[in-house]
Amino acid sequence: MNEPVLARLQHLMTLREEVETLTGTGPWIPSADWADADTHLILYLDVPGVNPDTLELLEEDGTVTVAGQRDETHRLLRGERPAGTFRRTLTFPEDVLAQTGQASLASGVLCVRFEKKHPTINVQSSDAPDDHD
Repeated sequence: MNEPVLARLQHLMTLREEVETLTGTGPWIPSADWADADTHLILYLDVPGVNPDTLELLEEDGTVTVAGQRDETHRLLRGERPAGTFRRTLTFPEDVLAQTGQASLASGVLCVRFEKKHPTINVQSSDAPDDHD
């Protein structure tokens, strides 16, 4: 498949997941953010209450898939927090070097750093003269 078709397919899958989450009929989908850190891309995924032993990461073909499980609370009087398993596939916003993801989990946020294929370089000009005489 070509890239535009894959991108549209990924968009449709994401929309389906969001609709299922809104209706409460499907799996829950944790919120995610991508951040630019010059030489790295960082994925932040909200996974409070998820058992760290259930978290899985799979990187392939320009995407990363994160899966895990949050146990259901028994004997609920009212329930608003989704539970069960989740699987979320996200497309990298920039090219990364394959298999460079490094994950950490703190305060219910999964943070995965990926090394960029083409790092952002901040060039600062200097008005100082060269001392190469």
